[in-house]
Amino acid sequence: MQTHWVGRFTHQKQLVLNIAVILVTLACLYPGISQASVNDSFTQVRQLAQLAEYIAVDYVEAVRDGQVINGDEYQEMLEFSQLIVTKVSAIQNEQTRGAELATQANALQDAIQKKQDTETIRQMSSSLRGTLLALMPQSALPDRLLPKTSIKQLFENQCASCHGESGGGDGVLAAQLKPAPTDFSDKERALNRSLLGLYDAISRGIDETAMQAFDQLSEQERWSLAFHVGSLAFQSGSPVAGEASNVTLQQLVNHTPAQLAADLPEVTLQTVQGLRANPKPLFEVSDDPLKITRDQLLLAQAAHQRGDYQVAQTLAVSAYLDGFELIENSLDAQDKALRRSLEVDMMAMRQLMKQPQAAGEVEGAVSQILIQLDDADRLLSESTLSNVTLFSASLFILLREGLEALLVVIAMVTVLVRTGRKDGLRYVHLGWVAALLAGVATWAAAQSLISISGASREVMEGVAALLAVLVLLYVGIWMHSKTHAAQWQAYIQQHINTHLTSGTLWGLALLAFIVVYREVFETVLFYQALLTQTASTQYPSVIGGFSLGVAFLLLLAWVLARYSVKLPIAKFFSITTYLLLALAFILMGKAVSALQEAALLGITPLPVSFEIDWVGVKSNWQGILAQLSVLLIFMMVTGSRKKASCPTSRTGDFKNPGIAPSKPD
Repeated sequence: MQTHWVGRFTHQKQLVLNIAVILVTLACLYPGISQASVNDSFTQVRQLAQLAEYIAVDYVEAVRDGQVINGDEYQEMLEFSQLIVTKVSAIQNEQTRGAELATQANALQDAIQKKQDTETIRQMSSSLRGTLLALMPQSALPDRLLPKTSIKQLFENQCASCHGESGGGDGVLAAQLKPAPTDFSDKERALNRSLLGLYDAISRGIDETAMQAFDQLSEQERWSLAFHVGSLAFQSGSPVAGEASNVTLQQLVNHTPAQLAADLPEVTLQTVQGLRANPKPLFEVSDDPLKITRDQLLLAQAAHQRGDYQVAQTLAVSAYLDGFELIENSLDAQDKALRRSLEVDMMAMRQLMKQPQAAGEVEGAVSQILIQLDDADRLLSESTLSNVTLFSASLFILLREGLEALLVVIAMVTVLVRTGRKDGLRYVHLGWVAALLAGVATWAAAQSLISISGASREVMEGVAALLAVLVLLYVGIWMHSKTHAAQWQAYIQQHINTHLTSGTLWGLALLAFIVVYREVFETVLFYQALLTQTASTQYPSVIGGFSLGVAFLLLLAWVLARYSVKLPIAKFFSITTYLLLALAFILMGKAVSALQEAALLGITPLPVSFEIDWVGVKSNWQGILAQLSVLLIFMMVTGSRKKASCPTSRTGDFKNPGIAPSKPD
């Protein structure tokens, strides 16, 4: 199952990432086989797997004890086996296991022609299907199924007329159909039928039968129907909790119950039947970030092996953002070097996934990361976070995320007070209060209504940080031009009442919202991850750290608001200018880092590796150059303004603008 945020990144393509995928694909059209031909090959392989499954299921209706008992069914078996041989021959040159496929297909056809027993045919079909599954990409599974009442209504509307209200193949139209509709309550058939095969039949239909393609239904509706009809023969089953945890959703979908019970010795057939009857446990979201990281890495490795490099990179991004990032703070408290090593290795992994690599290189890199993840897991599980560590982590999270937002809001409030425009304060307060509410609401929606992937979260935070940088840089440059008291007084008299219009004030509200919203959302995310590492008896430590952080921020806000107002106007503007410049510098680093983590920006490491987290500095050229550009823009603009404002008359004229110098006696 995919991850808990927002979730599950491989199933829901976000718009901005789709655009990136399209651009990369267009840029890589030459040389090589097009993605369309690769997809067509996978479609052929999937259809072959479907045919092999049909033979395993229906052969029992055609032959018994070496004799044909149903001529029509046997003819269909012959046709299906010939079709498999033909299709395998057509695609075997494109597959690394083409010779093996051809051997298995020919052997299956020969066995059917010789009317061998049902168990032999099933074993051969299962073996062929297993080889085909190994060549197929992982299926994009649903995040959740429709409610049971909705599924039953959907089945009644779309399927009951042929298959019957209970799925027994006895619908009102069944007598007119040849071959007869499938009896989904037949347990022997169901044991040899996979959910993937049922889904494909619903999606594509079955040639030369009355089973049409239901491609007008949504993905979720088709999967819901597949799970429903696949459960009808097993309604009395109940999963055993311990054994059920050994079966993944992908395994339950891809393999028949008989195959799963045979291939997984630790799982009984009763357990598999119970999961087919009630797959809900497999749809429950995992809250273990390290498990999510491992699962996504292994899926990324599999995607890279089959040549699907874009999917591989996307999964590698998800492994970091939807998994590892959530326990970084906790791991930092235990072993900062291990956290840093994992972060660097996982960032490098993304670059490997983008294109073909030498044999074993990706596998070796993944193995190295998995070893380190085991070390991190052992460290976090064996050395339970102490109360002091939890208190400190809770305090640090709030201070780190809240301080930046607080400084920006206080600066805006102080400017309005100093300009005599206290009527604008309500706009700023509206912005940060709305951000608090929106951040919590977004988090709540992500838990129950929608999925927000880690990459989407980073894109949101990166874009918000970039917007904040632009506004902070603009305001900082504007304030720098008013650092002389005389210039400020003249500006007040001439412009302030006209320039602080309602539109400008709403702009201040928007800035307050953007800055606070990104910090609130990230804070909630990190606290959620921290709580997964916390025993219920340790909650007071987390709450204590949070409360102390709130108290410190409130005290700091009071001190800044009280004493910044009393500063001389020139000094206030000078201090605030460089404070905003520093915040713009930090946020630019965080913006670049977030977009890099979402794989929208490249990562070119510096010759030396270092990290200054509190100012957002990372050891890569993109981040360093972006932050330097903030300083360069500030120096260029303020330098040109300073040069332009240099007085050409006597000093007395500058100190007293608008007053002509007195004539000498």
